[in-house]
Amino acid sequence: MAVPPASDPPASRPAGSGPPNELSGPARSVRRRFDGPWVEVDESLLARLRAVCPQVDTDDESRVEMGRDWWPLATHWAVAGQVPGLPSVVARPVNAAQVAAVLSCCHQARVPVTPVAGRSGVCGASVALFGGVSLDLCGLAGVVDVDSTSLLVDVAPGTFGVVLEDGLRGDHGLTLGHWPQSMELSTVGGWVACRSAGQYSTRYGKIEDMVVGLEVAMADGRLMRTGGKAPRSATGPDLTQLMVGSEGTLGVVTEARLRVHPLPPAQARGAWGFDTFGGGLAACRRILRRGATPAVLRLYDADESARTFEMAGLCVLVVVDEGDPALVDATMTVVGSECSAGAPLDEALAAQWVENRNHITDLAALTRHGIVADTVEVGGRWSVLEELYFDAMAGIRRLEGTVAASGHQSHAYPDGACLYLTFAGQGPSPGDLDWADRYYRQAWDAVMGSVSHHGGAISHHHGIGLNRGR
Repeated sequence: MAVPPASDPPASRPAGSGPPNELSGPARSVRRRFDGPWVEVDESLLARLRAVCPQVDTDDESRVEMGRDWWPLATHWAVAGQVPGLPSVVARPVNAAQVAAVLSCCHQARVPVTPVAGRSGVCGASVALFGGVSLDLCGLAGVVDVDSTSLLVDVAPGTFGVVLEDGLRGDHGLTLGHWPQSMELSTVGGWVACRSAGQYSTRYGKIEDMVVGLEVAMADGRLMRTGGKAPRSATGPDLTQLMVGSEGTLGVVTEARLRVHPLPPAQARGAWGFDTFGGGLAACRRILRRGATPAVLRLYDADESARTFEMAGLCVLVVVDEGDPALVDATMTVVGSECSAGAPLDEALAAQWVENRNHITDLAALTRHGIVADTVEVGGRWSVLEELYFDAMAGIRRLEGTVAASGHQSHAYPDGACLYLTFAGQGPSPGDLDWADRYYRQAWDAVMGSVSHHGGAISHHHGIGLNRGR
């Protein structure tokens, strides 16, 4: 059933969207933190952009708004009236042809373009570091087509996650199964650009497992389609996967074809407590080894178990599954068998996790108290995961100013899993940007060093951006 794409920009962003901290002072006084090479859009290019794009903004408010995302370190700069970068102009197309035309104009003028949409990223990936044009894709929104027989959906890149999922469920009885914590803040294009993972990825996979084809606008304005014609193909390299995770550096996604699923008719939940984090990791590994793939298989270390569930002295494993009743029953049977070394806990803990799973730490409040905090998601093989975790924790705790270091295993696969590591530090005086920058870099270096030493992946789903680029 074909559904026409939106022809106008959405009137507003979903509730709760937008950067996490107010900037001090008026927009005209805001400065960029990174004082490197910067490209201006001259009057000639501005006129050409306005001829091919319905809205091109040059006002300070629009430019400043596009100069930041959810990068936690940038919340400290915001208090000082700084953003990581500033575009010269903001272009807001509403269809693929306009995206292509903007790119063609900028290509001819040798002006950089930074694709943006929800700006929910936490690594500075959507920041216009070199000025030029911020290309706001929120105007390309909506479901374009649904093939319920083949379980495929075509969707525009500026579609926010919560809008897509609500539409699939309410209108078609389908789900994408992609549940990032940033569901209300992030868009389909952002998911594709950064190889996003949802909280149910052990069941449904990451976004690269869901994307079967793309429409992409290349740097010179050509539109290209990749994949999506059949479930398997032996017609050369997979250009779709080349684009997934490229963070706008190889082209701009203007449409995505995604795999969807019927709404799951059954769900089950459970929770277990382990004396050690390593013991819980071993249970998770055995569950996946036997072929069971519960939607959520989430293990918290002792510190996070105490903070999240008020369970002292235990490492809490939360399990949630959904799908066909027979498959769910079989999965939970395997889970219960492999968790026999742990203590069964009230399944209300799993319900508590589901209810609060999208809660986001109030970064603005932490910043006001001079606390520098962030989460670092990394990946590793099962054979090195426990040691990687302990090495990273030790490295963070050695840093002067650290007040908290903890972690959990959040996404699991047969060959390994993702670790989510949290750190927080407090300096001698709030507002000391030099200290905040230094501590933040040292904490990230501690984790990245441990990951590199153990042969892991420095990012599981948040991408690279400015933060990991170095």
